[in-house]
Amino acid sequence: MTEAIGNSFFGVITDEEYQRQRAVYEPFTDAVRKLIDAGIRTGVDATKLAEAQAEIEAIIDKLRAVEKPVPSIVRLADTGRPLSYANPTVGLRNAIAPPMVVNHEGGPDYRAWAEFDLGLPYEGPPGLVHGGICALVLDQLLGETASAGLTKPHFTGTITVRYLRGTPLGRVRAEAWVDRTDGVKTYARGTLSDAEGVTVEADGIFIRPQWARE
Repeated sequence: MTEAIGNSFFGVITDEEYQRQRAVYEPFTDAVRKLIDAGIRTGVDATKLAEAQAEIEAIIDKLRAVEKPVPSIVRLADTGRPLSYANPTVGLRNAIAPPMVVNHEGGPDYRAWAEFDLGLPYEGPPGLVHGGICALVLDQLLGETASAGLTKPHFTGTITVRYLRGTPLGRVRAEAWVDRTDGVKTYARGTLSDAEGVTVEADGIFIRPQWARE
């Protein structure tokens, strides 16, 4: 089943079906994620590298033998919450996503948080997370917070990111909360932290799209 939202189409599925898909795709996506990491770290010789490349290309051909017209975003029928398969921070089928599992806390000052690993594929300066990745993570979390867990869609209008110090590769925590709301605009703030404290701060203005204002 699909439904039109604005200029896009969402697949509508039950939570039971989504959990079934998670059981199927999460371990597969994680295996591809490990392949990316292994490709960066490998020190095998050229012969073994060529053999691995041939095997990977054979797997690509196997996977592309059937390409289903699956919507990149699905909406849960019971809650209306949209879930993106392709999102580069939380996408179920996107191996470049860390992934972030976002926890939501409702109320007037809506909050969200996630704890996850940013490893070698996200490196910028040696041993540190690329600044663009930090901004990407915070944009996602602030957007989810402004959108009340994506049930009240808001899109990024502006976002300001302040880098207090480098974010070491490894375990991080991202947090975001609603600062205030003014009509169709929601102001959100957030931080990215390591074990020693905050490394990045962000604040943004998120705007409810025209199609969601009714």
